[in-house]
Amino acid sequence: MLIYIIIGFTVLFSYKGFQDRNFFYKYDFDPYQIKNQNQYYRFVSHAFLHADWTHLFFNMFVLWMFGKSALRNFEYFSGDIGVFYYILLYFCGILFATLTTFKKYQDTPNYHSIGASGAVSAVLFSYIVFQPMQELRLLIFPFFGLPSVVWGVAYLVYSHYQSQKNSDHINHDAHLWGAVFGIAFTLIFVPESFGNFIAQVGNAINF
Repeated sequence: MLIYIIIGFTVLFSYKGFQDRNFFYKYDFDPYQIKNQNQYYRFVSHAFLHADWTHLFFNMFVLWMFGKSALRNFEYFSGDIGVFYYILLYFCGILFATLTTFKKYQDTPNYHSIGASGAVSAVLFSYIVFQPMQELRLLIFPFFGLPSVVWGVAYLVYSHYQSQKNSDHINHDAHLWGAVFGIAFTLIFVPESFGNFIAQVGNAINF
């Protein structure tokens, strides 16, 4: 139910942004306004806005696909408090993923960013910590599967490269640091996940 509440609210908030550009620019991630107008709510509100239906669909699809499993693992290892851990993972992932972006663009008046990618990356990489050897197939390569940990490493390398290159309008820093936060959060709050990770990888390579 929690996953569907997050998805439902994000869809409604994003739809409002599609229809009302004043609303959109009031709640997007604008480091300059945060610094100079103390609009700290933007650290969170931007994650519920998206550029278009395609952007919204892919973020919510990934959240739906992997968020349910990540939540079940938190509940399995941590019991009733697992839901609280998941909420912390998602919302702190939003915040953590934007810190480097804020530092980089706080004096740039025309910089704007939106989307749940930082939080979704945190959830996705929490899933990878819990299930590193689960075979994943990308939508664009449905007949080619690799363990989730392999896709995860490739994603981190790609995000770092694109972040350094800085040649498009995608906030790759948010993807990268959201992923790093998801890994660190899971290992800290569910320490058993580390042994579980090593066991699964070891079994797969007969180590």
